[in-house]
Amino acid sequence: MKFSGKLFLTLSIAMASVATVPVQAAEIPMVTGEHWTRSSEEMQKAYLVGIANLTQVENAYFAGNPPTDSQSFVPRLVKGMQGQTLDSVREGLNRWYAANPGKLQRPVIETIWFEMAVPGLQKNK
Repeated sequence: MKFSGKLFLTLSIAMASVATVPVQAAEIPMVTGEHWTRSSEEMQKAYLVGIANLTQVENAYFAGNPPTDSQSFVPRLVKGMQGQTLDSVREGLNRWYAANPGKLQRPVIETIWFEMAVPGLQKNK
């Protein structure tokens, strides 16, 4: 996948702001379908790249000693999302929120989990 300079700049600014400003968890907004549907394609991809990077960091951290399912949802997320691409997840989220306009307050990560990862876990047993 090819990323534009604008996406790289957005990610860099986001990471720099997180790294330099101490923020309490309550101050970080949960990204909902409302945010998702108002975001550009590049911003949507940046969000998904962030989630993908988080899973890679956790996998690297636990390298030879992966956490149990009760300690982390990441191994199940990775297994449930097998076969998905950045674009297939983005398009799936766009379709789901378009089909469920009354649920725009639902967090994007929750939608990914229940609408993509959980069904993927059933399929990838």
